[in-house]
Amino acid sequence: MRFAHVILPESTDPALVHVTDAGVVAVADLIADGPVTLEQLIARGPQATAEIEAAASDYAGERIDVADVSFAPAVLTPPAIMAIGLNYAAHAGELSLTSDDTPTVFTLWPNSLAGHEGTTTWSRTISESVDFEAELGVIIGSPARDVSEEDALDHVFGYTVVNDISARNIQYSEAQWCRCKSFDDFTPVGPYVVTADEIPDPQQLAIWTSVDGAVMQDASTNQMIRSVAKLIAHLSTGITLMPGTLISTGSPGGSGYSRTPQVLLVDGSTVTVGVEGLGELTTHCRTVA
Repeated sequence: MRFAHVILPESTDPALVHVTDAGVVAVADLIADGPVTLEQLIARGPQATAEIEAAASDYAGERIDVADVSFAPAVLTPPAIMAIGLNYAAHAGELSLTSDDTPTVFTLWPNSLAGHEGTTTWSRTISESVDFEAELGVIIGSPARDVSEEDALDHVFGYTVVNDISARNIQYSEAQWCRCKSFDDFTPVGPYVVTADEIPDPQQLAIWTSVDGAVMQDASTNQMIRSVAKLIAHLSTGITLMPGTLISTGSPGGSGYSRTPQVLLVDGSTVTVGVEGLGELTTHCRTVA
């Protein structure tokens, strides 16, 4: 199944919707007392998801065209946003950074979350070295602590697309990466969350980025140094990954900062990142003095 948070016509608050090719319908209209956010849905457990699937298959009412809604972030209030750096050898090499024996882990701040077709604005006094990073996002569905690699994927609710926008000048000037990637709207997520049963192997997905129509990144998740299962097993060691946690699993090679000449995000840039089976996530860029 496919879910999203959208602003429906004549509404101002995000609503959780079920998505098909025919359009969207609010989950709250499919089942009585239906969840209004993805986090509420995950908290209710697999039974709620199964109930929605059954109701959606029987639904004969009108759906709203995707073109008539605006998207909010695919996750609204995750208990944590955990990000992995240097998880593709090509990206580590192009940034002249070393991929260690254990994953490089940092957190992103919730103010950075943004939705599909949103506008990300930053001050040029903060950075003129803003870059893109296409990433596979993983959403935890059940508490995971000390899980094995073999069992790790059983704890996944679904997958989404993440653009890990980064201010490279700050990344190279500070020891921690949280701030350079957590400016307002620097973490677009979405448009959709696709449930794990639709993605049998998260290590066999094409992943790409285009900037103003030109392809910048073109790779596969099979190039990850550490698989999704390995990352979950590692992150859950001694730490409970709570339901709703978002894990951004790293970006492949092709970032704009490392190109000659560089291809950085500037005022008027449009960047689209995509993952096979999950959709494409577009962000419009604006800068101010």
